Amino acid sequence: MSIKPPVDNPPAEPPKAPGLLRSSGVVGIMTLLSRVLGLVRDMVIARYFGAGAAADAFFVAFKIPNFLRRLFAEGAFNQAFVPVLSSYRHQQSITDVRRLVNAVAGSLGLVLLGVTLVAMLGAPVLTAVFAPGFMDDAEKFSLASDMLRITFPYLLLVSLTAFAGSILNSYDRFAIPAFTPVLLNLTMIAAAVFLSPLMETPIMALAWGVLIAGALQLFFQLPFLMRLGLLPRPKVDYRNEGVKRILTLMAPALFGVSVSQINLMLDTVLASFLQTGSVSWLYYSDRLAELPLGVFGIAIATVILPNLSRKHAAESIDSSPPRWIGPCGACC
Repeated sequence: MSIKPPVDNPPAEPPKAPGLLRSSGVVGIMTLLSRVLGLVRDMVIARYFGAGAAADAFFVAFKIPNFLRRLFAEGAFNQAFVPVLSSYRHQQSITDVRRLVNAVAGSLGLVLLGVTLVAMLGAPVLTAVFAPGFMDDAEKFSLASDMLRITFPYLLLVSLTAFAGSILNSYDRFAIPAFTPVLLNLTMIAAAVFLSPLMETPIMALAWGVLIAGALQLFFQLPFLMRLGLLPRPKVDYRNEGVKRILTLMAPALFGVSVSQINLMLDTVLASFLQTGSVSWLYYSDRLAELPLGVFGIAIATVILPNLSRKHAAESIDSSPPRWIGPCGACC
C-alpha cells in the first residue's frame, strides 16, 4: 500500500459567492455613502476656502496623484491583477497565491516608492506640466508645488490600498474596499474644520488631510487581508511568472484608461491659464458630474471583473495552455 505525499491544497473556497445583483447593490450603497460624503466634503471645502488662488493650488496638487492613481492603480493595474489572481486562486496552491501577492506587493511598492521620491524632488516640474498657467503667478505656483510634496505620497498609499482592495474583491469581500473612500472624505472634512484654523496657511491642512487619509485607508484594509491569510510580506521579484503576466496585461489596459484620464487633466491644464478660480470651478462641476457614474457604473464594474475572471479561470483549469482574460475582455 503506497502512501501519497501530502499535497499543498488550494485555499478553501469561501461560502458561495453572492449574486452579481446583490454584490453590485452592496458596492452601490457603499459607493453612494462615499459619494454623498464626498459631496459634503466639497461643500465644506467650498465654504472654508471658496474658489480662490489657494483652492486652485490645492486642487492641482490633489489632482496630480489622483490622476496617476486612476491611470495605474485603479485602472491598468486593477484590470490586469484581478484576472491573474483569480487564475492563481483556482488553478494554483495557496502557497503560490501568497507568493504572487508578496511579489506584487514588493515589486509594486518599490516602483511606487521610486516614483514618489522623484516626484517630491521634482514637484515644481510636475506643477509646471499639469498647471503651466500657474507659472505667471509665483505665489500660486510655489504653493501648489509645496502642497504637491505633501500630497504625492498619497499615490503610494492609495495604490497599495487599491492592491489590497483588489485582493478583497477577488474573494468577494466587496463592502470593505467600497467603504474605504469614506475615510478620505471624513479626514478631509476634519482637516478643513479643525486643522486649518491652526495652520499659518490654512489650505495646507487639506494637503496633510490627504496624506493622513491615505495611511488610514491602507491600514484599514490590512486586518481583512490578515483574516483571509493573505497579508502581504513584500518581496521584490520581477521574475515571478504572475508579475510578468500582470505587466503584459497592463499595457493594453493602460492605453484604454489613459484616453479618458488624460482628457480630464487637459481640462485642468487649460483652466490654469484662465482667471483665478477656474480650476476650482472645474473641480466642483466635475465632482457633480461624476456622482451618478460612481454610484452605478463603478459599482457594476467593480463586481463584474472578479466574477468574469473567476468563471474564466474555472473553465480554463483543464485547458492547455491556459488563456488569460485581457483588460478589454479578449483572451490572450
